[in-house]
Parts: sequence; C-alpha cells; structure tokens
Amino acid sequence: MSQELDTEIAGQERLFLTHQARSRELYQRALYSLAGGVTSSWQITRPQPIFIEKGHGSKIIDVDGNEYVDLHGGYGAGVAGHAHPAIVTAVQRQVTAGTHFAQPSEDAIIVAENLAERFGLPLWRFTNSGTEATMDAVHLMRAATGRELIIKIEGCYHGHHDSVQVSVAPDEADVGAIDDPTPVPASAGIPSAITDLTLVATFNSLGSIEAILERHQGKVAGLIIEPIMMNAGIIKPEPGYLKGLKELLARHGSLLVFDEVKSGLAAGPGGAVRLYGVRPDLVCLAKAIGGGLIVGAVGGSSEIMGRVVDGTYEMVGTFNGNPLSMAASRAMLEEVAIPESYSWLEALQSRAVREISDIIAKHALPAHVVSIGAKGCVSFSPNPVRNYRDFLKIDDRFNHLHWLTQLNGGVFLPPWGKTEQWTISVQHTDDDISLFVDNFSCFATTVARILQHEP
Repeated sequence: MSQELDTEIAGQERLFLTHQARSRELYQRALYSLAGGVTSSWQITRPQPIFIEKGHGSKIIDVDGNEYVDLHGGYGAGVAGHAHPAIVTAVQRQVTAGTHFAQPSEDAIIVAENLAERFGLPLWRFTNSGTEATMDAVHLMRAATGRELIIKIEGCYHGHHDSVQVSVAPDEADVGAIDDPTPVPASAGIPSAITDLTLVATFNSLGSIEAILERHQGKVAGLIIEPIMMNAGIIKPEPGYLKGLKELLARHGSLLVFDEVKSGLAAGPGGAVRLYGVRPDLVCLAKAIGGGLIVGAVGGSSEIMGRVVDGTYEMVGTFNGNPLSMAASRAMLEEVAIPESYSWLEALQSRAVREISDIIAKHALPAHVVSIGAKGCVSFSPNPVRNYRDFLKIDDRFNHLHWLTQLNGGVFLPPWGKTEQWTISVQHTDDDISLFVDNFSCFATTVARILQHEP
C-alpha cells in the first residue's frame, strides 16, 4: 500500500504543478526577499505555495486564474466569506473617515457589548491577533493569582508567544507517558526556563490535570485550553469534561482560559462557551470576529479583568481597537453572524457530513467525519480521536492526497490536512458542497483501490 499511495500522491502533485506556473514564478522570486518564499511557515506547502490574487463570495482565484471553492477560509477566519457586502460597506465607510487614532471609538463599545452578551463575560479588551489574545490571557492568569506555573494541553496551539510554544506538535518519540506528558519546546528559540513554567496535560483527561495540581499545590496560575481541540483535526470534549475542569481548577485556586480563536463564531454564535454551557474566567477570540480583518479579543469576569482596570496588568497595544477592525467586527456581529446565517451554515454542514459519511461507508474506509458549526474534518482513523496520542497514529499521507485531489478538482482546503479542517462560510452554496462531495468521492474511490491492494 505504501508505495502505491506515494505514487498516487506524486501523480496528483504533477497535475497540481501543471496549473501553477505563475505561482511557481512568484515563489522563485519570493525566495530572494521572503524567508522561505512565504509570509508564514504554514504556507510552505508541497509541492509549492499557491499565490492568491482575489476572493469573492465563496470563491478565491489564484495568480494563474484558477478559481476554487474556498473551504480553507483563512484557517477559520472566513466565516463571512470574501468581500461580504456588510463588511465591505463598513470598511469603506471607515477608511474614508480615518484608519488609525490610537483612541477608542463607539464601535469598540458596541462590539464589546455584543461579545459580552454572546459569551456571558462582562469586560473586554481588543488585540490584533489570536497570539496576542492568548499572550494577554496568560499574563492575566499570572497577574491575578500571583503564580507562575501554567498548564496547557498536549497538541493544542495557542499562538507563537513563548509560554505556549510547548508541546504543540511533538514527535511521538519525545512525548513521554500519556498520563504525564513531557513538555517539549515547539521550535528552536524557546528557552528551557519557559518550558519549566509550562506544564503539559492530556486532552479529555481530568486525571492528568488533577495530578499536576496535586504535584504543584498552590503554584499553578491556571489552564489554557482549546475547549474544542482544533490543532489535531477536530477533537470534541467528552461529556462533563469542561465542567469538571472548571470545578477542579477552582478548588485549587487556579483559573480557566478558553482559547476560542478557532472555535469562536465558527462553532456557533457564542462559541464553545454557549455550546457547552461552561463559562471560563477568560476567553480568547480572533479570526472570525473581524469578518476577515485583523483583530483579536480577550473577555473575562469582572474580578479577573479588574486587574486591567486597576492597573495590576497593563494591557496595551497601539493598534488595539483599531477603527477599521472595529467597524468590520461590528458589521460581522450585527449583520453576518446572525441566526439566519447559522441556520444556513448548519444546513450546508449537515449535508456535507451526511454525504461524505455515506461515501466513507460505501467504500469501507478507515475514516470518519467530525464537525462542529462551520468547521468539519475527515479523520483518517477508524476510531474516535480523543487526544493528541490518538491523533499521532494517523497516516498524514491520506490527508495530503485528499488536499491535492480537492485542489486539482477546484476546491481549496487548508494544507497539512492532518491538523486542519474545512470552514463553510455564510456565502457558500449547495453547488459548492456538491463539488466538495464529488471530489471526495473520487478520492475515496482511489483510496479504496489502494487499500484493496494492501498485503
């Protein structure tokens, strides 16, 4: 099977390159001025990066003129789709009235009020990215408790500041025991002093959290967690897990932070907070709330955010609450992320999940579909994936072949499909889902043939 799968991938990569001549030219040029030829390391895809020219509605067009149904969605930022009329109007209006003041605007109040209602947390501040949001949340945990240690979950990604660049995607040889994961720096440049302050637990395991809290009595500021783990496909919390976390941490005087940068508005109108009915001490948002513009946010209880109010922690940023970002966020919250939109998203997602699941069953593939709100993924495992250790067992060549098959068939998914998932926007159509499902059917036929030849 291994050789046949590699051969199929190579063929799809050759087909890919026949449609990407201009992207190839730009990539070669970019290598002289952009490190690695791209603007983010996640854009380094095999066999080469794709340069995008524009987007409209549910589609994007690359520099070679190829049009794709965009289910990449900017890693989940694109719940509004591209050039949504409400977002465009809001930004055009604001850009003619000024793009930067470093002072608050009325829109910032309206956005904060809307988020407070959705997530049940009263006080908010804005940032410019998910990384900044989680960085401030970690600082706030420490400021509020006077403790230095934090806990994160093995396999979760919370941005690229030092405190959370630990055990993001560690190799199997380095992870240690499942009930006591070894903290592993995510890359070079992370000092050992940082990894010593960041303790690592297992998703969906209250026992691993309790063991850390018992071992470090009175020293843990809190836990930062993706309530729906989205750095390993999509892994949902098991019943009672999030509620148990809150109760367990509270007993030890430690705080709970939900990183909803990816789940936020994508999982539903109030994210995982509303979906699971568990209110953390702090919640981090970004991506989808700005309708495609640059923005992040941190919301919290009056007690914890009071540390910002009284100056215990100075939460600063020249572009925090930028008027363009606030105008776009207000339009997103008031005109796009509304009940009618979520009904449409649910209908499209239900159809995609149902039809792809039927194809998997027809071909008896060792895979299953996981979805929540606007986001979905195919997990190439016959069994449910509960944590990062289960995720490590997946052969990511299936994901790469799926990505190539979809791309060559006119659907743009996130690269490195083992970790990522699709995002359906409010501007997607039934025809878009049909193309996505048809491409998956072709892919499934190929994989079934390969598996039949497995010795």
